[in-house]
Amino acid sequence: MDLQHDSTPRAPAARPRGWLRAAIVGTMAILFVGAAVGFIAFLSQLRGVEIKPARNADGIVVLTGGSSRVSDAMELLAGGFGKRLLISGAHPTNALSDISRSLPDNQSLLLRCCVDLDRSVNTRSNAAETRRWVRERGFKSLIVVTSNYHMPRAIVELSHAIPDVTLIPFAVVGDRWRDEPWWTSGTTLRLLLSEYVKYVAAEVRVRLAGAGIDLVPELSDPPAPAPAQRRPATAQAN
Repeated sequence: MDLQHDSTPRAPAARPRGWLRAAIVGTMAILFVGAAVGFIAFLSQLRGVEIKPARNADGIVVLTGGSSRVSDAMELLAGGFGKRLLISGAHPTNALSDISRSLPDNQSLLLRCCVDLDRSVNTRSNAAETRRWVRERGFKSLIVVTSNYHMPRAIVELSHAIPDVTLIPFAVVGDRWRDEPWWTSGTTLRLLLSEYVKYVAAEVRVRLAGAGIDLVPELSDPPAPAPAQRRPATAQAN
């Protein structure tokens, strides 16, 4: 009798634990499927070939960080696709003269008249510096040059920073992307997964900010440098 009394309360207690375990497993499964579907949707945005912009724009901005981005942007500038180019995210030690060494002579000449630099450190600050640049010059349309895997996040940040400016993507496709499928390269897969996580984080932050919930307040635009501060870069380029 004592054994029966001891075992009676234990049977119902096991049932809630089973439901909790099932709920946790079900939630994890839903999150996994959602993440997988989102990753596929992210991949569907990535272009596999470079396509020239269908139209010209007031300006061009290139977000540094990948191979051939700057040279491709300079080609667009030389082709008359924009009046002026912003190289956003230039290394603090790089000047226009340093960049010109890696460019053909005809493109190096454009550096002296039609190219600006900023020293932003990430995609969000790229967008903030680009906003300041387009407002100073009154630009209403912009060709955005960056790697194909970085383009979705760049457009999210730029669209949020300058919603009144028309953005025209020009996705740079690296040699590795052309030479081998991304799913056969562990390095490329890790890069895409990392970029996907950053893209989702940017989307969530921007949507929350649009709803009035700013979890990570943006710093105000830095003051535009005075003409005297801009001369060294120009002088080095000359």
